[in-house]
Amino acid sequence: MLYFIAMSKGRLEAFSDGVIAILITIMVLELHVPHGDDFAALKPLAPVFFSYVLSFVYLGIYWNNHHHMLQLTSRINGGVLWANLHLLFWLSIVPFVTGWMGENHFSNLPTAIYGGVLLMSAISYTILQETIIRAQGPTSRLRAAIGGDRKGKLSLVFYIAAIPLAFTMPGISQALFVLVALIWLVPDRRIEHQLHDPPTRT
Repeated sequence: MLYFIAMSKGRLEAFSDGVIAILITIMVLELHVPHGDDFAALKPLAPVFFSYVLSFVYLGIYWNNHHHMLQLTSRINGGVLWANLHLLFWLSIVPFVTGWMGENHFSNLPTAIYGGVLLMSAISYTILQETIIRAQGPTSRLRAAIGGDRKGKLSLVFYIAAIPLAFTMPGISQALFVLVALIWLVPDRRIEHQLHDPPTRT
């Protein structure tokens, strides 16, 4: 039986960075060149462009916070690797739902499915976060940094509300997606404070 006491987090970071970079590249390929040389030719592309910008921001937020989280990660085990792959699985679906929602002008079902993918991405990120904390033990600096994780819990509530709203009030559903992105746009100061403080010796 194989048992890993500790693994390097460098490969996990490099692999995750590469996957996110590929996902952004896939999304930008959906922005087709317009057939025309005036502003009217750009109008049909507006929903596709807006959905691209929104998803680009979300992937950027995940990349940023994933990076910060791993800065406070001192121990990687098999559970962390699988939890990270679980997160990357849901993020890998973002280009598909982004294109579907944009091409269909934010219609009800694509918007709801988009919200579902965002919800599962947030849940999988939380699972990864908790898996890292368990691997680090009771002195986890990540646990000290996130505290009660109010932003994470609030984001889940907004996603859960946005999914059914997509069928009745899609504009509010889309506004909730934007609101969550704005909440997370600023790098997590809790983790930055931990990065500047020396680790506790036990």
